[in-house]
Amino acid sequence: GMIFQQFNLLEQRNVLQNVCFPLEIAGVSKAEAKKRALELLKLVGLDEYHLSRYPHELSGGQKQRCACARALINRPDLILADEPTGALDSRSAQMLLETFTAMNDEMGATILMVTHDAFSASYCSRILFLKDGGIFHELVRGAESRREFLNEILDVLSLTGGEGACE
Repeated sequence: GMIFQQFNLLEQRNVLQNVCFPLEIAGVSKAEAKKRALELLKLVGLDEYHLSRYPHELSGGQKQRCACARALINRPDLILADEPTGALDSRSAQMLLETFTAMNDEMGATILMVTHDAFSASYCSRILFLKDGGIFHELVRGAESRREFLNEILDVLSLTGGEGACE
C-alpha cells in the first residue's frame, strides 16, 4: 500500500468509494469491499458521518486517514509512506502517526516512512539516517519512551547539523 503526502484521493468519489476503489478494480464484490472498508475506516477514526463526504469536504487529517484506509484495503504486508505528515497541522499529524501505530500493532503492517521530521520519526521502532546517499546511522527504539527516543533522534541530528533524513 502507498500513502502520499498529498493524499491522492479521487475527488469525484466519497470517502467510502475512495477506500473501496482498489477492491473494485480487483473484482471483489461490493458487499465484501464495503465490509472491509467500514472496518478500516473505523480503525483510522472516520465514522459514518464521513462516509458520504467528498475529499473537498474533509480536513487534511481526515483526507490522510482516508488514504491510510485505502492503502490497507488490500491487506498489504508493507506500506510505503512518503512524508505523510508534511501537509498536516501538528494535531492532525499526531493523529495520523497514532493511526500508523495502530495499523502496525493491530494489522501487522510494516510501515516504511520517509520523513525529515524528528517528531514523526519518534513514532518509529527503527530509524535509518541518510546522508549523501548512504546510511550513516541507525537507531532502534527498544523499550524507550517516545520522548526519550525523540531526544536520541535530536542528538543524532545535532551531530549532522540537522541534514540527515530519517527513513
